[in-house]
Amino acid sequence: MLGLSQRLSAQQNPVFPGWYADPEGIVYGDRFWVYPTYSAPYEEQVFFDAFSSPDLVNWTKHPRIIDTAEVKWAKRAMWAPGVLEKDARYYFFFAANDVHEGEVGGIGVAVADKPEGPFKDLLGKPLINEIVNGAQPIDQFVFKDKDGSYYMYYGGWKHCNIVKLNDDFTGLVPFEDGELYKEVTPEGYVEGPFMFMRDGKYYFMWSEGGWGGPHYKVAYAIADSPFGPFERVATILEQDPEIATGAGHHSVIQVPGQDQWYIVYHRRPLDKKGANERVTCIDEMHFDEEGYILPVKMTHTGVRHPLGNQQ
Repeated sequence: MLGLSQRLSAQQNPVFPGWYADPEGIVYGDRFWVYPTYSAPYEEQVFFDAFSSPDLVNWTKHPRIIDTAEVKWAKRAMWAPGVLEKDARYYFFFAANDVHEGEVGGIGVAVADKPEGPFKDLLGKPLINEIVNGAQPIDQFVFKDKDGSYYMYYGGWKHCNIVKLNDDFTGLVPFEDGELYKEVTPEGYVEGPFMFMRDGKYYFMWSEGGWGGPHYKVAYAIADSPFGPFERVATILEQDPEIATGAGHHSVIQVPGQDQWYIVYHRRPLDKKGANERVTCIDEMHFDEEGYILPVKMTHTGVRHPLGNQQ
């Protein structure tokens, strides 16, 4: 059998074996990293693995970077990582317990000295436990704005909030009007928010439909502010009857210093119907001359040519 580093170039999607979903992609130093959800029944979804690559083709697995033994308040349903580096420390945001009103759970944060962990629970409790504006506290994405502020977009149940994080990610900072939470839900939003900047514009993205079915998809908006307003532009990722169904809950990787972009997402193989039968894939993402995102063509080939080390 071929080793992970010997994958045939004609078949790069999924990028690594196993059931993994909700992938968060990021560049740390000279390596690309993907932090996914372990896709399994909630009671088995009690740990995270990570994967790293020098070139988006050859991947190394870093098993069990954190689990419920470390996060004492988390019992089940750990999912949808959000990651970033700040002051030479690596932060790992996650959701746990599929929390409902009156339950303990929601969004937690962990920290490590290395991208592969081991990660330690930073607070010993959720950062956000309560349900505000109808948004279940899940699917968090942390975004560093151009002024150095750190904002977190999050929310399930068709509602999305934005909050501002303090400097050490241990709490929230009120906005100028004194509020801690602002709802920024665009039309069609269900879950899975993601934000990036290109040419001075804010690109806000999210998932629509049901994650367990075939019609899951990704849409986006463009704004001049991290607060929106986010007016839906189009769907850019969805099922393809020749490739896969249930394509969604994505992130975006930009090759450092280049206008070269990749979408990291999960999808369901055509011969699979189970809600948790999801695999992580990477495909190219392109823009037109006006800056709009072109529809993503899902492929089996994925990243065709290994990228050189990025500095």
